[in-house]
Amino acid sequence: MVPIPLNIKNIKAVVFDLDNTLVSSKINFQGLREQLNCPVHQDILTHADSFVEAADRESAHKLILDHELSDAENAVSLSGCHTLLTYLEDNHFHTGIVTRNCAEASKCKVDHCNITVEEVISREQYAPKPSPEALTALADLWQLQPHQVLYVGDYLYDLEAANNANMPSCLITHGEVKPFENLASLSVNQLDDLLSYIQRYG
Repeated sequence: MVPIPLNIKNIKAVVFDLDNTLVSSKINFQGLREQLNCPVHQDILTHADSFVEAADRESAHKLILDHELSDAENAVSLSGCHTLLTYLEDNHFHTGIVTRNCAEASKCKVDHCNITVEEVISREQYAPKPSPEALTALADLWQLQPHQVLYVGDYLYDLEAANNANMPSCLITHGEVKPFENLASLSVNQLDDLLSYIQRYG
């Protein structure tokens, strides 16, 4: 996978992942995988959908939901979140969130952290990342071309979703070495750094 080139002067919209991008998340995914008997390299949502019996699928999804809602109650906005969103709003960028979270947990986190964006898309509305469906829907809504939309996230699925939508991506690393960093159009430590980049090159 080769990242889509980023020309910040072309960007008219910035879309964000939610967990560990705009807000904190403390979900213990290793523990959740163990509870679901989910193999390390399999997607948790896909694994939950794979149970043959409807009752088992329902139980698996309820367990995931319980973890998400518990996590949502303790979420806090990350450094630079509000400053960046205010700048984007003041400068007439479209803004949105595309998350693999459920709608209930997403709304809880956004409300609790006082985050304001134009659109919030959860996994109930479109196929979850790395599917490009939600990102493409936002570009269509705003009547933008893919190269005019920047998707910002902290994980491989975010970069894959952007690439699948033919959109440039920005990886938030939080100062950690990420094995998939080379797949991002741009990598920064935190949201403050993304704001500086936009202000410098936009």
